[in-house]
Amino acid sequence: MNQTRRLAAILAADVAGYSRLIGADEEGTLGRLKALRRELLDPKIAEHKGRLVKTTGDGLLVEFASVVDALRCAVEVQREMTRRNTGVPPDNRIEFRIGINVGDVVVEDGDIFGDGVNVAARLEALADAGGICVAARVQEDAAGKLDLVFEDLGEQQLKNIARPVRAYRVITSARSETSQVSTGPPLPDKPSIAVLPFQNIGGDPEQEYFADGMVEEIRPRSRVSAGSL
Repeated sequence: MNQTRRLAAILAADVAGYSRLIGADEEGTLGRLKALRRELLDPKIAEHKGRLVKTTGDGLLVEFASVVDALRCAVEVQREMTRRNTGVPPDNRIEFRIGINVGDVVVEDGDIFGDGVNVAARLEALADAGGICVAARVQEDAAGKLDLVFEDLGEQQLKNIARPVRAYRVITSARSETSQVSTGPPLPDKPSIAVLPFQNIGGDPEQEYFADGMVEEIRPRSRVSAGSL
């Protein structure tokens, strides 16, 4: 066996909700994936000088010599998938999750192994459906070279990876609008107030009930008052 080592940008991708899609329409899903490989994935990988290392059912592992090429390929694939999914019911959409890492890999019989590959796979699992998640070094290498926004996800403890990995979510123009939508609770359609717990600054434990009671007394009254405005 001939083993070599080299630095590479590794792209790992899979289909979000693959088991559900297969369960609902096995023949149709496999046919759509085959068409996507032929019409989109394989041409984009070749265009950006990538090497398809292997497929794993619903997944792909691709090696690039350049971080910029790997990111360009991922972004263009996700933007095209967004276009193709326009008008398709959410339950029927094929959406890829993509993770990109850069690191030292072991090459053996055309396959690649090592920590760099494992981190890419874990970053892919961290990505949203239709999204891209990258390691900090990928973000650093691409900064100033691509017109992309990176959202810092902080240090992530990835499964079976010994050290924490700083991760970033890539915000493409196709996803930027939805990414800015707040995921917090909906605002009420009537005036309201927020009541925080009162603090017993006197330090007397017997007065705790009084502070708690004041909060509980104000809350129902404030709801009535808001509803009557």
